[in-house]
Amino acid sequence: MHDCHREIAASLTALGAEVRIDAAGNLRGFYAGAESKAPRLLLGSHLDTVPNAGAFDGVLGVVLAVALLEALDGRQLPYGIEIVGFSEEEGVRFGTPFIGSRALTGRLDKELLSRKDLRGISVRNAIEEFGLNPQEIPLAALGDDILGYVEFHIEQGPVLEALKLPLGVVDAIAGQSRLEFKFVGRANHAGTTPMHLRYDAIAGAAEWITAVEREAHKVPGLVATVGAIEAQPGATNVIAGEARLTLDVRHGLDEVRTRALENIVREAEEIAKRRGLFVRQNILLSQSAVAMDPFLIHEIERAIREAGCEPHHVVSGAGHDAMILAEKVPAAMVFLRTPGGISHDPAESVAIEDVAKAIECGLHLLDRLSSSSTFHKRMCRA
Repeated sequence: MHDCHREIAASLTALGAEVRIDAAGNLRGFYAGAESKAPRLLLGSHLDTVPNAGAFDGVLGVVLAVALLEALDGRQLPYGIEIVGFSEEEGVRFGTPFIGSRALTGRLDKELLSRKDLRGISVRNAIEEFGLNPQEIPLAALGDDILGYVEFHIEQGPVLEALKLPLGVVDAIAGQSRLEFKFVGRANHAGTTPMHLRYDAIAGAAEWITAVEREAHKVPGLVATVGAIEAQPGATNVIAGEARLTLDVRHGLDEVRTRALENIVREAEEIAKRRGLFVRQNILLSQSAVAMDPFLIHEIERAIREAGCEPHHVVSGAGHDAMILAEKVPAAMVFLRTPGGISHDPAESVAIEDVAKAIECGLHLLDRLSSSSTFHKRMCRA
């Protein structure tokens, strides 16, 4: 990440931006507006990714924002532009996503800073080891001069490609529930324990996994995923006494997601009771669905048309920093077509011509906001 910061900071500095790294590890590059105290528009995305990832998830949005500054060719707008490269969006290391963007909204609290990775290192310790001071995290919070946040991101799905469209505008980001389940039975010898006298944690977990899939198929628009499973003691000739699993449930409507999750939990309890097992769950994340800003949606739609493309409105099934920033400032997203719908995999890709269209759309958007009376009213309030 230090290398990544140096690379992007060099590009931003060459374009006249002031660059800093805040205490949560976010890269912040500020390009001043025509007036010294002009409010600012945020552009950006995240710089981290997942294991065995592709090259475009997150970082494309940061590089594309830099390209927009480059395309301005020194021209200053009525508002300033702050580019943000978020430090930690995926939640891989600590099991909690959006650490970087939470700092901008003032939600990086003591409980979150105390969370530990598998090696017992806390978020606070990791920040210190990176060379930053966690005591300065409050200084990362956004001020009152923010007009909004716009994030360019690959779709990470097949919809735009199926429609043969390069760009889409995001209407909302689906809510997410992430949980950890533990089925507890009794470890015993695999060769000497009859089938009817077993309390097999893995067998119970396996039955529940199919129940999760069944529930997701029943509810339109719902996705539910058991992404990881770990058995103890994990030996070939031992009946598993414990099985730990993760669950990820998403939907664009919170009431639908909540109802489905209640059904899934009830299934786990019924399966455990019938099999003589014990089950418990721990909530890792409960993120409400977030609507994007209607004004920015409208302006992005018109900018996409001005770039010669037909806009398509989507609900994002993936979480993004935009859903965190939307708690504090108007936020919106532009999706780029993802070839094959493949993401979080080395085969993840993007078409160069789609990136060109995204830059063209971005420039139209910046100009539209510069001349918008509604946006000027926002600037006056800021």
